[in-house]
Amino acid sequence: MQGIIYNSVGNIRIAPKFKSEMVTQVLLGSIVKILGEKKEWKQIESSDGYTGWISGSVKVLNDIELQSYISMPKLIVTSIYTHSYEEPNENSLPVSDLVIGNILVYDEALDISSSNGYYVVQYPDGRSAFVNNVDVRVLKDWYKEITLTSDSIVNCALRFKGIPYLWGGTSSKGLDCSGLTKTVYNMHGISLLRDASQQVTQGFLIDTKGEFSELVPGDLLFFGSKGLAYNKKNGEERVVHVGIYIGNNHYIHASDYVRINSLNPDDELYDEFNRKRYLRTKRYIEKGKLVNVECISLESIMKK
Repeated sequence: MQGIIYNSVGNIRIAPKFKSEMVTQVLLGSIVKILGEKKEWKQIESSDGYTGWISGSVKVLNDIELQSYISMPKLIVTSIYTHSYEEPNENSLPVSDLVIGNILVYDEALDISSSNGYYVVQYPDGRSAFVNNVDVRVLKDWYKEITLTSDSIVNCALRFKGIPYLWGGTSSKGLDCSGLTKTVYNMHGISLLRDASQQVTQGFLIDTKGEFSELVPGDLLFFGSKGLAYNKKNGEERVVHVGIYIGNNHYIHASDYVRINSLNPDDELYDEFNRKRYLRTKRYIEKGKLVNVECISLESIMKK
C-alpha cells in the first residue's frame, strides 16, 4: 500500500508516539510506502529508505489513484518558505504553508494571467488553493533548467542561512547537517543519501589531510572521529557531521542554525571544534557531470 504526503512537512518518528525521536522528514507530494498502522499512526518507508511512524499527513491511495496522481502536471516550490491561499491574493486566508521542494498538482488548462498571477493547485487530500507564480516553477521546466555548477550549489545553500538546527530536519522549517546537504543537492536533481555517514560513501575523494587547496565550492566536508571518542569497542571511524565548502576556506553547515564557518585559524569565523575532527572531503559534480552519485530522474520527481 502507498500514500502521498499532504502536509508541507511530515515528521517521521521512531515509535508511534509524539514524544518519540524524530528521525527524518518527508515533504508534500512525496510518495511513501505504508508498512502498517497503529491507531492514528502509520508506519511508512520514505523514498530514501527511512522507516518510521507518522501521524496524519498521509493520504492512502489505491493503485489506480496513485497512477492518476503520477500522471498529473505538477509544480515545485522554489521559495524557501511561502503559503498557498484560498483566493488569488496574499490578503486572503492561507490554505497551508509551503517549503522549498514541495510538489503540488496544478491545473495547466488555466491561464495564470486570469488568476492574478496565481496557479490553481490541488493537494493530495483534496484541498484546492492558489499559489503565487513567483514561489513555484512548472516541474518539467525546472528540471530542464537545472545547472550542475559549484556556484549553483553554493547559492542554493546560502538561501538556508539562519534556519534553526533540527535533529531529523530535512526542510526549511529546520535542518540537521545532512538534511541541509541532502536538500541543497536534491534541488539540483541529485540524490544524496540521508545521513552524513551515508553521504560520505558517495562522490569521489578529494582530501583526507586537511590540505584545502584542492577543494572547490560545492564539495562536502565530513567531520567525526576515528572511534576513540565515540566507539571505544572497536575503534572504527564515525562520520557525524557534514558541511558544504563555499570557497576561501569557508563552509556552510547546520550547527545550532545554518551558518558559515572557517577552517582558517586566523579567521574570525574559525571553527576549531570541527577543524580538529575533520576527516575528508568528497566531490559529487565534476565539469557539470555527476560522479558516483545518482541523478534524480524527472519520472521519479513526478512521483513526489
